[in-house]
Amino acid sequence: MINKIGKITVYVQDQEEAKDFWLNKMNFVLKADQPMGPDASWIEVGPSEDEFTTLVLYSKAAMEQQKPSKVAHPSVLFSTTDIESAYEEMKQRGVEVDEMLRLPYGNMFSFKDQDGNDYLLREDK
Repeated sequence: MINKIGKITVYVQDQEEAKDFWLNKMNFVLKADQPMGPDASWIEVGPSEDEFTTLVLYSKAAMEQQKPSKVAHPSVLFSTTDIESAYEEMKQRGVEVDEMLRLPYGNMFSFKDQDGNDYLLREDK
């Protein structure tokens, strides 16, 4: 019935600032950027052109007007095959990262976006 995760919506204060964070600090690509009325856009970013799953950077203010209960931040885990390189590159790009967690089932660390939302990056080999 369900065969892929298509999109994950992240509610952001400023869509342009969020787009800048994901494109320039996280090295994602822009998958869509279309107007949605006078004060918002439909913006999707992803880790590569070939990746099917995207993040939708949606206006928090717009969603608060439509459905306030939906604005809670989702738990999003990203995957990498080289956690050490990813950690160093994110630090160099000015991304706020937490200490590396080295656990029996895998290495991972948390990082924050431009709005202070937490994400997790985990090494999957």
